[in-house]
Amino acid sequence: MYYVYVLKSLIDGSLYIGYSSNLKRRFEEHNKKMNISTRYKAPFKLIYYEAYASESDAEYREKNLKRFSQAYNQLKKRIANSLI
Repeated sequence: MYYVYVLKSLIDGSLYIGYSSNLKRRFEEHNKKMNISTRYKAPFKLIYYEAYASESDAEYREKNLKRFSQAYNQLKKRIANSLI
């Protein structure tokens, strides 16, 4: 399985979207500051994830959320209570 996930920084409340085949390991890497792009925003809280059987589907969804504000805004509306 492949996972598209949304993390919320406990430092500044910003969101980070990524994808991985091992969600638990990847989440731990983010919180251990092993990712350059998220190092200064750790620790994180996992607030949402989606599972896909295909890596290409997960990668497509991640890119869609990162590139298109309409998809991103729609997701934020769907998980509004988790963003609080």
